Amino acid sequence: MKNIFLSMVACATAFISCTQEQPKEEAQITDGAVYKDENVEINQLDAHTWHGKGHLMFNESIYLIEGEESAILLDAGTKMPGLRKIVEGIVNKPVTLIATHVHPDHTGMAVNEWESIWINAADEVNVPRCMPGYKGEKKYLTDGQVFDLGGRKIEVLFGPGHTPGSTLFIDADAHYGFSADAFGSTNLLVFTDLSTEAGTCERVTRFVDKYQLTHFYPGHYDGNNLETPKRIKDIKLLCEGVLDGTIEKKSDPSNGALKYYVDGDGIRVRFGESGIR
Repeated sequence: MKNIFLSMVACATAFISCTQEQPKEEAQITDGAVYKDENVEINQLDAHTWHGKGHLMFNESIYLIEGEESAILLDAGTKMPGLRKIVEGIVNKPVTLIATHVHPDHTGMAVNEWESIWINAADEVNVPRCMPGYKGEKKYLTDGQVFDLGGRKIEVLFGPGHTPGSTLFIDADAHYGFSADAFGSTNLLVFTDLSTEAGTCERVTRFVDKYQLTHFYPGHYDGNNLETPKRIKDIKLLCEGVLDGTIEKKSDPSNGALKYYVDGDGIRVRFGESGIR
């Protein structure tokens, strides 16, 4: 687990360098936190949706999504003690915990406050390192699964690339979704391969068109880095360009296993040797 954190810290340093000079989009976060302590700040996005951010891994984000009968929480941050009590206090409803992917900045210590967690089975390989000692029940998501919260439905969409089990969630009626790290929050780390990432971009674009989605909330949201349909298409072109040789990759050996990168319009894609085989 230590090696994973070190790798992610190195990549997060690159995240800062590639985002500082990018144009900012209009912030979407409502002014004024509904909850704040030294570990997490939670703001309201709309009438029944909240965004929480931690402070250890560059705004590692959690999303509380409420229906009339129940709610779900996407991810648990890195270190957010008491998170279950906090979010259930906000919605006054039972909250089901779901992991968008199994990395330690999304499945940190607070996962142990729930008796069970939903994950993508393809990320099971990361559980021993990223959720060590987890004693709860692991439930496995299925592609196309729908969580009916009562008057609000959230659809599951598998999106491998960042990790084998990266998963997106769509609120079709609201015309937006939640993409976690599938597109990188402007700094995409591809731990699988570029072909898989390009395929995910193509597939997600079909759902964007089907539901007329305007944006996805990312896994490291700072109020100015929504994932747009254009960005998803741009990532696809970058991945395909490296694979067909029309875009030359750059090298940064200091970034560990993900030593290659390419830059596009407001996005950097990082990948390793296995990403281009």
